[in-house]
Amino acid sequence: MRRGLRYVPLGLLLAVLLELAVFVVVGRAIGFGSALLAVFAVSLLGLVLLRREGMRAWRGFRAAAEAGQPPGRQVTDGLVGLVGALLLAIPGLVSGLVGLLLLVPPVRRLARGGVQRAAERRVSSMVAGDLFGPRRVRVRRGAPQPAPRPTAEPPTVVDGGRAIEGEIVEPGRN
Repeated sequence: MRRGLRYVPLGLLLAVLLELAVFVVVGRAIGFGSALLAVFAVSLLGLVLLRREGMRAWRGFRAAAEAGQPPGRQVTDGLVGLVGALLLAIPGLVSGLVGLLLLVPPVRRLARGGVQRAAERRVSSMVAGDLFGPRRVRVRRGAPQPAPRPTAEPPTVVDGGRAIEGEIVEPGRN
């Protein structure tokens, strides 16, 4: 995880440069006043949607928890909605467009699936089952694969394989 964090400053710098370039292009096309007004309007919309999406995510989580269902789907859906609203709230035309796309239902479902798969890869199977419910398993039909052959020699058994009763005493402990 730390390996990817070293690229965050570079990514943020590139995002800011992209936002500035798009703002200049749009400003030349429709006028800088209109472009600035569009950025403020999109940011205001993002702030309103941030509250709405947060409340929606919380209600979905509570409803799933009260019904005894795994809350993972509602949590990931709420997370995608919150990220979309947050991107709308950040001043910028590109981030606003990406945020708006994350709020469109088909794109939101795709993003939710991606977030869910990423979360399932990072947590244990038991936690993933608790969060997202029973997991789907793909079964391949065909001939069974041969078992891998051991490369090392089997361990040797000392004293006929009998169990030796006793106690392990560590030095320095009473």
